[in-house]
Amino acid sequence: MMQRALDLAARGIGQVSPGPLVGTIIVDPNQQLVGKGFYLFDQIKHAETIALEQAGENARGATAYVSLEPHAHQGRTSPCTDALIKAGIKRIVAPIEDPNPKVSGRGFAHLREAGVDVCIGVMAEQAARLNEAYIHFMRTGRPFVHLKMAVSLDGKVATVNGDSRWITGEDARTRVHDLRHQYDAIMIGGRTARSDDPLLTDRSGKPRRRPLVRVVIEQYLRLSPESQLAQTTDAGPVLIFACGDADADELDALQSRGVEVIAQEAALDLPSVLDELGKRSIQSVLIEGGPFLAALMLEAGLVNKVTFFVAPMIIGGQDAPSAIGGAGADRIADALQLEHVEVAQHGHDVEITGYPSQNRPR
Repeated sequence: MMQRALDLAARGIGQVSPGPLVGTIIVDPNQQLVGKGFYLFDQIKHAETIALEQAGENARGATAYVSLEPHAHQGRTSPCTDALIKAGIKRIVAPIEDPNPKVSGRGFAHLREAGVDVCIGVMAEQAARLNEAYIHFMRTGRPFVHLKMAVSLDGKVATVNGDSRWITGEDARTRVHDLRHQYDAIMIGGRTARSDDPLLTDRSGKPRRRPLVRVVIEQYLRLSPESQLAQTTDAGPVLIFACGDADADELDALQSRGVEVIAQEAALDLPSVLDELGKRSIQSVLIEGGPFLAALMLEAGLVNKVTFFVAPMIIGGQDAPSAIGGAGADRIADALQLEHVEVAQHGHDVEITGYPSQNRPR
């Protein structure tokens, strides 16, 4: 039943940020499913309320399986704990606390005070993984950062002449759009923006609550006003973080297209970039390149999750760019290790996903 609650919660992907993914299953004393619901931000009603409405009188004496701690404070809705208690729910099964300081532990305490049996910890790891972006955002105020790279078998992201389309096949590229659908923003470096002239949109075809925010990190403001990004601000916001003084004409041309330019000091300050995105309620960011930006983010310890799509091709070339730039590790013992590694195949390509050891989900 908890797995079903988690599966229900996942149906809100792309439609709950900056809130959490929540699913609820209600089972009567005869173990019959009498109510279910999942949360969508714009529909306001919480998963518990939707499930209780379905269950009606059958909720009395029933067990509710909720994928995240019910809230006990007045927010956009009345407390879900009040609704559960009033409906006569006898037992609550939940995997984890809600890290929101307005909720954390208070929901469970309220239920226990009302005589409801509360069981915590069932499928806790799976529940934390499902809501990893929300949990990180609540704890740090910064978006969860997921680095995605497409590489050849020998670790190259382009040929020596800069050709990079397409390293991976159609199935892997479809999977990438599914990833984009899960995130609030997508980020690339200025070099990648200029060399690839990407669109960076979510073309998964799945519903999303907010348009994908496209973020460019520039050492200097050089993105062309004629680029695809600058010409498609109606499809989604474009933010450029740039250093130093920008040419007034270039700046005016970009801003006239609807591009927002945020000037930083003389050097790139990536933590402040994440702070700014967090202030805008951007809960999660998918980084799609290039090697310079990837290295800076990894070296700063700002990457929470890593995915490489590896294509069965060998590009070769000593000067062809590799996936991660920078100085790199001096010793193998110093190399960044990934934990909780998962592997999947998409056509001929292989997806490898893991968490840097210092940023594993808890």
